[in-house]
Amino acid sequence: MAADAAVMTIKRGRKFDQVLDGARSVFLRDGFERASVDDIAAQAGVSKATLYSYFPDKRMLFLEVAKGECRRQTDEAEALVSLTAPPEVVLPVAARRIIDHFLSDFGRSIFRICMSEVERFPELGQEFYATGPGLLRERISAYLNGAVARGELAIDDIYLAADQFAELCKADIFPCLCFGIRREFSETERERVAKGAVEMFLARYGVKNAGTP
Repeated sequence: MAADAAVMTIKRGRKFDQVLDGARSVFLRDGFERASVDDIAAQAGVSKATLYSYFPDKRMLFLEVAKGECRRQTDEAEALVSLTAPPEVVLPVAARRIIDHFLSDFGRSIFRICMSEVERFPELGQEFYATGPGLLRERISAYLNGAVARGELAIDDIYLAADQFAELCKADIFPCLCFGIRREFSETERERVAKGAVEMFLARYGVKNAGTP
C-alpha cells in the first residue's frame, strides 16, 4: 500500500516541464509499451534519477502527458462556454475543434495508446476520459444549458445532446481512422462533417423544432 501511495505522488520541480516535453516526443514516436525510460531521459536532457524523482512510474508519466494535451483541448472548449453567441455561431467552431483534435497526430496517438493499454491499466483509460472526452462533455453541456436558458435551444437531456453532438462530429471520419482506411482528410472534408453535424443537431434541438418528435 505504501508503494501504491508513492506511485500516486508527483513531484514538481524546475525540470518538470522539460521531462514532460521529452516524454511527449518519445510516447508519440514509440507508443507506451516500447517507450523506454532511458530514451525519455535522453530526449528530455535529464538523468534517469531526475526523471524518477518526478515520476516513479512510467504509467504516471504517460498519464500526465495525456492529461496535459487534453487540457489544451478542453481549455479551448471552455472558452466557448462563456460565449453568448447563438448556437449557429458557436457550434460550428466547436465542431471543427473536435474534428481537428481527434485528427491531430497527438489525438490519434493518445487514443490508440489508451485503447491498447486499457485492459491492463484501466485507470489509464478512466483518467484519460475524465480529463479529455469527459471534460469536453461538461464544457459542451454548460454551453447548451446557457443556450436553453436563452431560449435558443429546446433540450430535455443536456448530457445526451452533448454526447450526440460529439458523435455527429465523428461521422465518416472516425471509423476510417479506427480501421486504418484513411489517415488524411482535407479541409473540405472536415468542413463537410462539421457542417452536417451542426445542421443535424439544430434540426433536432433548434427552438423552431420544439415539440417535434
